[in-house]
Amino acid sequence: MTIDAVAQLDRDELRTLLADTIDADVSEVGDDTDFVGQLGVDSLMALEIVVVLERKYGIKFAEQEMRSVRTLNSAYDEVLRKLGERP
Repeated sequence: MTIDAVAQLDRDELRTLLADTIDADVSEVGDDTDFVGQLGVDSLMALEIVVVLERKYGIKFAEQEMRSVRTLNSAYDEVLRKLGERP
């Protein structure tokens, strides 16, 4: 993991990005709030979350990884891991 990758990823910025993507208030997106179970995100919106993350951070998710992005914490961890993998 590079310091550069960590510097690129701000948790509050990510929270705002996710809230905007799912059309929720930022206060509704807690660290462990399940987008699907608690905020009513459907499969199409869940895919949109992944697409937004890929575009914003220049990363790609495998299908299995997409399913793991269900909370702010899981999105943060996955994006951080992906940023660390970039050459």
